Amino acid sequence: MSPAGVKTWAAALLTTLVLALLSVGCTGGDGSGPTPRGSSPSGTGSGTEGHVLAVKIDKVAPARPHTGLERADIVYVEQVEAGLSRILAVYSSDLPPAIGPVRSARETDLELLRQFERPTLAFSGAHSRLLPVIDRAPLEAVPPSKAPQAYFRGPDRPAPHNLYLRPEKIPYAASGVNAVEALGLRFGAAPPGGEPEDSHTVRYPSAAVSFTWSAERGRWLVSLDGSPARTSDGARIGAGTVIVQDVTVRPSDFRDRSGSVSPFTETVGSGDALVLRDGRAHEARWSRASAEDPTGFSTPDGERVDLAEGPLWILYAPSGGSPAR
Repeated sequence: MSPAGVKTWAAALLTTLVLALLSVGCTGGDGSGPTPRGSSPSGTGSGTEGHVLAVKIDKVAPARPHTGLERADIVYVEQVEAGLSRILAVYSSDLPPAIGPVRSARETDLELLRQFERPTLAFSGAHSRLLPVIDRAPLEAVPPSKAPQAYFRGPDRPAPHNLYLRPEKIPYAASGVNAVEALGLRFGAAPPGGEPEDSHTVRYPSAAVSFTWSAERGRWLVSLDGSPARTSDGARIGAGTVIVQDVTVRPSDFRDRSGSVSPFTETVGSGDALVLRDGRAHEARWSRASAEDPTGFSTPDGERVDLAEGPLWILYAPSGGSPAR
């Protein structure tokens, strides 16, 4: 081959190698294809930057005071059978040594948790027909049957209100990323306007959750069914921001042991909301396009609503029965 031919062959070989390397770089180098949802370095994906631990927690009087609830990043309150309400607490930035009392999961939890990427769900059990649905859901289920060493019964109250979780005994490690920020929500300045508000109550048919503003503590102090919510060591439980979200609550295909129909809360869609922060109430809108998308909150003018530092409480209020305002 002539010197000119050698140069031409070498140039062609170099071009082929460069194109091959670029092709590998575009596919992640391991054949995995596009970057998975929620794993972008900028954190702009619709899922979380790290996994979260969600724990279903009892809320009725015999279950109080709660253990570890004050260290949750997000506390969801949803309606269950007989007009009662129950808590789904989400942890990511920090984990207490014990959480509870732990209770059973509901169908609502599965749609709610889809906005997190592969969350871990701790619960005491579920309806026999719901268990296969939980197994197929995109989450890591850790009931006592799968992690018996992680649960224990407390001696200070009767069953079923005495089951507790030791988070360090399950295959989960806190990411250090606050679940609020991992969902795409942000801490920041309050939106303009709003009305002064020193207390607000969300009522369910057989339950109520109230919030009273404490300027001294910079928190909304929580009361459950008229009684101050306290930790197991007696401290008051508080929230930095409270969001009351108007939603549709309809019957599901499941019933509890007494035959009461389990309600299903629709968390995909849009509607009105009320944001409580810094002693003021702000009218807002919520929107969630699909189960895989996080819920966004905006002002009536379409501006993003930022949150006050501290735990976020989100209460699903049935539209037409317990309006946000």
